[in-house]
Amino acid sequence: MEILTHDIVIVGAGIAGLRAAIAAAEVSNKVDVAVVSKVYPIRSHSVCAQGGTNAVLREGDSYDLHAWDTVKGSDFLADQDVVEFFVRQAPKEIITLEHWGCPWSRDSDGKIDQRISGGQSFPRGRTCFAADMTGLLEMHTLYGKATTHENITFYDEWFVTSLIVEDNIAKGLTFIELKTGEMHALRAKAIIMATGGHERIYEFTTFSHTATGDGMAMAYRAGVPLKDMEFVQFHPTGLVPSGVLITETARGEGGYLINAKGERFMKRYSPDRMELAPRDIVARSETIEIQEGRGLEGPYGPYIALDIRHLGEEKINERLPLIRDVAIKLGGVDPVEEPIPVKPAAHYSMGGVHVDIRTETPVSGLYAAGECSCLSVHGANRLGGNSTSDCLVFGAVAGEEAAKHALPDSLRELPRDKILAEERRAFDEILGSEGNERVPVIRDKMRRVMNEKAWTFRKGDELQSALKELRKLKEKFKNARVEDKSRQFNTWIIEALQLDFTLDLAEVTVASALARTESRGAHSRLDYPKRDDENWLKHTLAYYTKDGPRLDYIPVTITKWPPAKRAY
Repeated sequence: MEILTHDIVIVGAGIAGLRAAIAAAEVSNKVDVAVVSKVYPIRSHSVCAQGGTNAVLREGDSYDLHAWDTVKGSDFLADQDVVEFFVRQAPKEIITLEHWGCPWSRDSDGKIDQRISGGQSFPRGRTCFAADMTGLLEMHTLYGKATTHENITFYDEWFVTSLIVEDNIAKGLTFIELKTGEMHALRAKAIIMATGGHERIYEFTTFSHTATGDGMAMAYRAGVPLKDMEFVQFHPTGLVPSGVLITETARGEGGYLINAKGERFMKRYSPDRMELAPRDIVARSETIEIQEGRGLEGPYGPYIALDIRHLGEEKINERLPLIRDVAIKLGGVDPVEEPIPVKPAAHYSMGGVHVDIRTETPVSGLYAAGECSCLSVHGANRLGGNSTSDCLVFGAVAGEEAAKHALPDSLRELPRDKILAEERRAFDEILGSEGNERVPVIRDKMRRVMNEKAWTFRKGDELQSALKELRKLKEKFKNARVEDKSRQFNTWIIEALQLDFTLDLAEVTVASALARTESRGAHSRLDYPKRDDENWLKHTLAYYTKDGPRLDYIPVTITKWPPAKRAY
């Protein structure tokens, strides 16, 4: 097995990964940075971000107001020291991207335009945007900048299978080159996980098929706890039937949600904010409308209608061109002519790899940024527009911290036994299996279980049932057969390895949700309908064991804003 060497390796080439690479490379041109991605960077899931990126730029807005909106939106589970740092750094990242060539949409004065997203109390809005293709254009800007640095090397279409940790020190990783199917090892002084979220554990999701939470699972197996994994955001407007995201800014631009009676039903649930209430509230409201028989009926079941017809064709083409194109091609409707069919879809993980404000994990030399990490900025519910800001701010922090760690450090030898064990796991146990279970069948069953029993509303008995079913599926996976036994561009083994990761992540999500006997943010328990600050104002930590996750808890950091009633 060939062993490669770099000072820093970044796993994932989305917004957080590319921003980390640039930040690390700019600390010193002597730092040798590698970026590993299982897809080409501009095919990373970050290109799917549509709505925009939050930052305080306008007179009348303030850091405290952005922080308050974020803390309140989080249902008071966000760590407030992290939030305060985050809101102060976000404007700098917007200006930096501007200088690197990001084509932000402009207002009539030629300034970077901003619009309102759910949960914002600044009436003019603080979400910077580039039409409704913000993630795509941020990604092209970052990738273009990264390619100008001679000390950044890209490993495109390489799949990372494991982290190598020894004596609580991150020493490297193992990865498969998809072109050849050969496994390699990589030594590094510092490793940054930037692999995104895990919502492909669900059946109806806005996530790309490649977004399977690999970095979360690898860190978890290497001994790093996963934090707050019970908090999964369900976006109110997933396009029916595909699940593709219909950006929140369709509502920010003035779109209405209507039920089968033609009512703007959000007046019953959030009379002040209506369609621009936080996502958890809107998603639950839609679910109630459907469950109580007020959803519209379609060939794929009941749904809610998103009506933007009143905006007019000119404004839709200017502000929401991608949404119109997606609705026509994937939904079969032209939103200029008729409402868009939508319903809640699994969209974002507030939880992830446990890190501190410097993005450091408890393992020396291992960092995490973006959606795969949990700092916690978003607590129990993320506000629209805060995710790409998070990726930019803490991607930069991770890159700088990793570079500072790597410069004085020395490379360590990789433990050969762990490398060989991982090679046996991938090729002998998984690729070489002659079992009678099938990977797609197990994967689809996992996703159905999560959709049916760990969705917008949850109950203890259903979560307990889901946990039992997931553990049965984990046992079945040991007997799963990979149909294609070849090595070159074998997508079957990649699908199997991803399923192995997602089964662990689904188990952690359900186990954490079952233990949290309250309702907070996106975690809504019908059997425990109230928020319980006395017992549950704390973060969940899930540690890997062979018998399933071991749960522990740590306090939430509160600086300025004590928990209060969350009303909109």
